[in-house]
Amino acid sequence: QLQLVESGGGSVQSGESLRLSCAASGFTLDYYAVGWFRQAPGKEREGVSCISSSDGSTYYANSAKGRFTISRDNAKNTVYLQMNSLKPEDTAVYYCASLLQAMCVTDSPEEYFYWGQGTQVTVSS
Repeated sequence: QLQLVESGGGSVQSGESLRLSCAASGFTLDYYAVGWFRQAPGKEREGVSCISSSDGSTYYANSAKGRFTISRDNAKNTVYLQMNSLKPEDTAVYYCASLLQAMCVTDSPEEYFYWGQGTQVTVSS
């Protein structure tokens, strides 16, 4: 069974940190770029970050740059998103998804193939 499962969400106060995990089962993430997305109530899903498998290059939305760090552990078949200095505007459901290629070439959700069910992140002021 092919699955991506997000975990690590929760409720925190402004300025605190969370680490989200995206674990794959039924297939390996070694060869594919993986992105993190988020969707807040009433808003469109937006790209947050992406990590390539070919050279490990990383990309961040302007809102995440300097605060969030994406990484991967191929041995655990898992991609992480470390989120520091969280702000109320970071509140959203966070999703991970994989491209069917090695490089992060797009931040468009429509181009990503496998998706998890999401994990809720709530940041209070």
